[in-house]
Amino acid sequence: MSEAPAAPRAVSADPARAHGIDLLLKPPRPRAGWRLLPARVGAMCAVELQKLRHDRTELYTRAVQPALWLLIFGQTFTRIRAIPTGGIPYVDYLAPGIIAQSAMFIAIFYGIRIIWERDAGILNKLLVTPTPRSALITGKAFAAGVKSLVQAVVVLLIAALLGVALTWNPLKLLAVAAIVVLGSAFFSCLSMTIAGIVLSRDRLMGFGQAITMPLFFGSNALYPVSVMPGWLQAVSKANPLSYEVDALRGLLLGTPHHLASDFAVLLVAAALGVAAASALLGRLAR
Repeated sequence: MSEAPAAPRAVSADPARAHGIDLLLKPPRPRAGWRLLPARVGAMCAVELQKLRHDRTELYTRAVQPALWLLIFGQTFTRIRAIPTGGIPYVDYLAPGIIAQSAMFIAIFYGIRIIWERDAGILNKLLVTPTPRSALITGKAFAAGVKSLVQAVVVLLIAALLGVALTWNPLKLLAVAAIVVLGSAFFSCLSMTIAGIVLSRDRLMGFGQAITMPLFFGSNALYPVSVMPGWLQAVSKANPLSYEVDALRGLLLGTPHHLASDFAVLLVAAALGVAAASALLGRLAR
């Protein structure tokens, strides 16, 4: 006697519902390594933009210092004409340096944020995820770049109101944005590297305040390298801020510059900064 035919398997009348149940039973495929880094960077940048959207106080307060540099220092030294600037007004010469300075001042204290995340338990939660440490550091570094880019726009608007002869070529402005983000990425990684060494917000504040002004005055932000003493010229050549200022000045004012080498130095510096901060991230989370 033949066996009764087996009953057909039930098929859901709603394909979308069946697909949704399948997602519950089967976890989604993890992102590939090459897709993980852009996703993390984008997520960190989105978080920073949301913070700026809900609280713009930091933008207003941080705009005061560059405005004072341009209004007081720039206008005064334009009248004195004591610094050789290649025939352009000193306030024009100063504006790219102040853009780089304001971006650096934002990024150089970014390590305080990661120490706060450690104290709040957020960092440990991030480290137990499958996200590589280099992706976390890169995301935070470029998030600092986004904040610095917003600050750079504010300084550009102030400079435009003062009559600084800046270029408004869209391609050059995109290159300016890339330079600012790369420079900020390096200085934020430097800050996170110091955070991984000192492990304390108070110590990091002390180190940050100790190195910001030497980095600023040891660059070509305020005066050309040619007027510096020999030892300061050597410091300037090793200072990434000098390459950032050189690129910004060439793009915004059309002065002689070395854009390819400036970009390459900042790119290598940012990559080395990511590597150093990633290596010390585990020590920070202990």
